[in-house]
Amino acid sequence: MHVYGVKTFKYNYYKIIYAYFTYYSKNLNYKKIINLNIYIIYYWTRAKHSARCNTTYLANSLHFQLLVAFFIIVTTRSCSETESKSVMGSTSRQLHVFFFPFMAPGHMIPMLDMAKLFTTRGVKATITTTSLNVPIVAKAIERTKTRGNGVVKIDIQTIEFPAVEAGRPEGCEATDSRTTHEKMSTFISSFKMLRQPLEQLLQNHHHPHCIIADMAFPWAIDAAAKFGIPVLVFNVTSVFSASAVVSIGQYKPQMEVSSDSEPFVIPNFPGEIKLTRMKLPNFTGNKYVKAFFSDLMKEVGESEVRSYGVILNSFYELEPAYANHYTRVCGRKAWYIGPVSLCNKDAEDKGQRGKESSIDKHECMNWLNTKHINSVVYICFGSLSNFRDSQLMEIAMGLEASGQQFIWVVRKDKNEKEDEDWLPMGFEKRMEGKGLIIRGWAPQALILDHEAVGGFVTHCGWNSTLEGVTAGLPMVTWPLFAEQFFDEKLVTEVLKIGVPVGAQQCVEFSGNDNPIKKEAIEKAVRHIMEGEEAKEMRSRAKELGEMARRAIEEGGSSYSQLNALIEELKALHS
Repeated sequence: MHVYGVKTFKYNYYKIIYAYFTYYSKNLNYKKIINLNIYIIYYWTRAKHSARCNTTYLANSLHFQLLVAFFIIVTTRSCSETESKSVMGSTSRQLHVFFFPFMAPGHMIPMLDMAKLFTTRGVKATITTTSLNVPIVAKAIERTKTRGNGVVKIDIQTIEFPAVEAGRPEGCEATDSRTTHEKMSTFISSFKMLRQPLEQLLQNHHHPHCIIADMAFPWAIDAAAKFGIPVLVFNVTSVFSASAVVSIGQYKPQMEVSSDSEPFVIPNFPGEIKLTRMKLPNFTGNKYVKAFFSDLMKEVGESEVRSYGVILNSFYELEPAYANHYTRVCGRKAWYIGPVSLCNKDAEDKGQRGKESSIDKHECMNWLNTKHINSVVYICFGSLSNFRDSQLMEIAMGLEASGQQFIWVVRKDKNEKEDEDWLPMGFEKRMEGKGLIIRGWAPQALILDHEAVGGFVTHCGWNSTLEGVTAGLPMVTWPLFAEQFFDEKLVTEVLKIGVPVGAQQCVEFSGNDNPIKKEAIEKAVRHIMEGEEAKEMRSRAKELGEMARRAIEEGGSSYSQLNALIEELKALHS
């Protein structure tokens, strides 16, 4: 038995060593390490309890000492290799996402911010856009590099827009050049021609794990499906608006009223929200344009259902009832990851979002620094709105009558003459030091965040509305087109942080012949800047602003939803 114990132990020692070098060393994992250790314990126990086994011999045996050292080395090495393989696997399986924005500032800016957020989670991000839009994207990306943040790295892939085949003039690859609904409809239609270049890019060069496509590109789902790539739809509106569009499209309550001005209640929708046909996104006198926008909204809705899911630039705490309605009633799989603008932490990033500012940001900030807290109202109507002279005149007179200090961003109708006849005589001289007029593009995020700004007159585009919420500001709502009348309802009736100026119908991008009068403008501006009700609205807005910041921070709802989305996408390809 003495001979059996020692010889058996030696024999099994050689057998285990042989097994390691012939198989285990190539396919080692924790389970196999455990098995190896079980073997040695088993054979050691048998040898130790053998009747004639000399345990001292075994303990001092060179074979046993080598075996113990061997397993220490193997275990340490395997743990190191397993960890290394895990890291390497993480790198080799790095999630790669294409971001495909629509060529309009209100769509491109939040998608660029979204791409930044994804990269901070270790995702490889690539912006896909047309040649003439590359400089806008490249400039934003370059700013993130020069900040010295090694985490944020975004690539660009260019696809060519076949302008001639699409019946568009050369160089028309963004929304800036058109001013009417009809031009916008043909513009969006022409971008269906991007499907083939996108498919060619996916076939010849890249195979991302996922594409996040703007809602204006519902055809992107079918293009990506050819390559087995899931698509997430980026819905650039509020959750309230997205849900309202689904409910109205399903129940068609606008067909039950007898006139364009008769109100109807949105059915099967949280709260008693009333609208009129004149305030719907596709309301227009042009039958062709009306049909186009109706068809587009239908395609968008279908694409949301057929896609992997929907991403929205909002946060759950802002619209909980409508977030629940959107997923449970509308049947959408959705992630709320906003406000994405809060990824811009420093003044440089905030001041240069979008196009280059028409005013030096230091000049603007220095002007605000001379004002008291909550004493300035900011007026801006987005990147697509161009008012006629008659409406600009009413705004100027209303602001002067309100007695408030202001920053006013002006974009004129391109069909109007370039002189300054739209200003009341002597207006700028009388407003010197009290009002600042910016002709063109303004550093909006910087302005809204300044403590001197106490109110916001807005067109209710969702980016601007959410930036107003984030800044904690009460608002005067002045919707013009698209989903903006829905957002007005959210701000004034649900959140109760704003008052309507009195807009009654969707208008073309250059306004209409029935401008909002100066008296209504003066009254609304005073409402959000003076008195107890203004203080109450501002207090509620400040609370929402704090909620917005908590949502995007680690542990917040938007932060967690983005993490959950990324992990889910990784699991699809694991």
